[in-house]
Amino acid sequence: MINLAGRDILHGWGKFLFTGIGLGLLIGVTLTMAGVYRGMVDDAEVMIDNAGADLWVVQQDTLGPYAEPSSVRDDVARDLLGQRGIAQAGNVTYLTMQVSQGSKEARVMLVGYEPGKPGEPEYLVAGRPLARAHYEALADIKTGFALGEQVRIRRHDYTVVGLTRRMVSSSGDPMLFIPLKDAQEVQFLKDNDALLNERARTASNPAFNRPNVPGLLEAVQASQAASHFVNAVLLRLQPEADAQAVAGEIRRWQHLQAYTRAQMEDILVARLIATSAKQIFMFLVILAIVSAAIVAFIIYTMTLNKIREIAVLKLIGATNRTISSMILQQALGLGLIGFMVGKLAATFWAPLFPKYVLLLPGDAIKGFALVMLMCALASTFAIRAALRVDPATAIGG
Repeated sequence: MINLAGRDILHGWGKFLFTGIGLGLLIGVTLTMAGVYRGMVDDAEVMIDNAGADLWVVQQDTLGPYAEPSSVRDDVARDLLGQRGIAQAGNVTYLTMQVSQGSKEARVMLVGYEPGKPGEPEYLVAGRPLARAHYEALADIKTGFALGEQVRIRRHDYTVVGLTRRMVSSSGDPMLFIPLKDAQEVQFLKDNDALLNERARTASNPAFNRPNVPGLLEAVQASQAASHFVNAVLLRLQPEADAQAVAGEIRRWQHLQAYTRAQMEDILVARLIATSAKQIFMFLVILAIVSAAIVAFIIYTMTLNKIREIAVLKLIGATNRTISSMILQQALGLGLIGFMVGKLAATFWAPLFPKYVLLLPGDAIKGFALVMLMCALASTFAIRAALRVDPATAIGG
């Protein structure tokens, strides 16, 4: 039996192909939007994995250290080590900032950690771990920094001695690791100008009618005390320890907040990126509606352009089922071409995005099924128009 749909497609293959390519680019955008969301979730999970912790201890009544600011004393880690079930404790600081290397700048999440404790990068793709107590750094390759380069952070230069991969924040910013003491100074310690301004303000305030020198000393002492804070204490538990029980003990006796891995994933995925996820979902819905409307319009227009041919088919005895099948096959063929072009386009341009785009095979399969269903539903408008064609149109035309 002659495949009428195939013959009709071959007759106008150029128009059909370019229509499929246009639809494919729209489908590619849809797949990319889904990949952006998957990438955001993967970035959050990667950050949790990179921490290498079983519990996150942060300031009480906060969602820190990633979703909200958190500040705890760095000597808390020593106190926590005396608690049952805790194997290791490491202080960490997190600060998103701009750093410069020559004329090049990069937005990074600056991480301060203690070598050999939770928070340290688990592996390096090049270079070596930090060996000095100051002015060395590990950089994610996404920063664009190379081994041996000097990176300017606040008032000091840091030498990049190691490179990591996929060490990013939940917002996709690459991480830059430096020693904890340096990170505390960057985040908490005031510079000389700030101390002088604090001295002048204290001296000019009638409520603090004191000599200038004690005011300056108090400002210095307050600044030094601030440098003993961190954003979180990361804990590794002993194999037999129950994370929920240990977290409960910390909340009860230390008056701090402790989050398990599952709770931290909920904070990052269900709360921190929830608004972005809703926006992406709305874009996906809009793109799906637009794609369906385009397919329906194209198939409907192609059908109206073949009114005489359809009338001839009816006149020679073609059944409504045959005509409906022809239109449906054309719609599915258009969807197939569109999906292949869209998948190829999304795979090609995904690495060019500044944020990580994760294209999962499962999403591609679901996308293919939805495209085919969308095309099938869109063809119903054209089928209804074709079934209303009067065979006499072939004679009267």
